[in-house]
Amino acid sequence: MRPHFAALIALTLAAGCTTGAGTVVKGAGPDDLLKLREGPSLDHKIIIGLPDGTRLTRQGCVENNGKVWCRVFLTDKPSVSGFVSAEYLAHR
Repeated sequence: MRPHFAALIALTLAAGCTTGAGTVVKGAGPDDLLKLREGPSLDHKIIIGLPDGTRLTRQGCVENNGKVWCRVFLTDKPSVSGFVSAEYLAHR
């Protein structure tokens, strides 16, 4: 197994980044929204803000500058997709 592939598998497992439905936004707070972005970093344009409890389907995760970002789409509206920080995602 190539070293970078093994590291990617370890990162994916450590981040709990399983693909599929059953993910919700958690920890954004009552007065804030999790930003759904066009790409995996704070430098990318915000598509929409997501309140706690928003149901998402996770498609995979990547690391960028020490932070894990997951590609997701809204479970109830699959045409809306982008990247969110993995630290604000929880399994239902």
